[in-house]
Amino acid sequence: MKFFIDTAHVDHIQEVASWGILDGCTTNPTLISKEKGGGSFQDVLKQICDIVQGPVSAEVVAPNAEGMIKEGKTLAKISEHIVVKIPMSIEGLKAMSGLKAEGIRTNCTLVFSANQAMMAVAAGAAFISPFIGRLDDVGHLGMDLVRDLMLAFDNYEVETELLVASVRNPTHVTDAMLAGADIVTVPYQVMYQMAKHPLTDIGIEKFLEDWKKLGATI
Repeated sequence: MKFFIDTAHVDHIQEVASWGILDGCTTNPTLISKEKGGGSFQDVLKQICDIVQGPVSAEVVAPNAEGMIKEGKTLAKISEHIVVKIPMSIEGLKAMSGLKAEGIRTNCTLVFSANQAMMAVAAGAAFISPFIGRLDDVGHLGMDLVRDLMLAFDNYEVETELLVASVRNPTHVTDAMLAGADIVTVPYQVMYQMAKHPLTDIGIEKFLEDWKKLGATI
């Protein structure tokens, strides 16, 4: 499984990149709007691309296919790592197929059903992002959609990568892993929680106590 970070906070991205596990990043206008003093929208994306050196999803905001394609081409010029993030809709499908014809990769976001996902695959999306946390919020099991999509992708040998999004906790990550998802995009705080375990902390503390008793050096 590949690990992406879901944020536009450059310091957090830099920190997780230093762990040696970071494969990509997902952003959206809301996340970028929260970052102060990082420069323009394009400047922040360029900084992220320079750190990640992998797929970085940057979202369009136009309401129609023509505008999405125009914005997508502009975003793609920022870096070779940019993937244009397009919301699932009829206009979005038109935009994804149009950008595919231009050789520009897209990430179909706000996917909540298998039918939506497979239509986006047909339109040429490189990534499909089911929002599992938001499905959980309205009484559905978001991971059921991930499992359905993995089965459908296997049935048709789909090359599009499944990118599990709207992750709320480490259990979501574990479930996505067990379902065989290609990628999970994780907020910084959840990423940090994943690396921690109370028994690990206790074990390290005990080892250090015993080492001090030994009085040796390395």
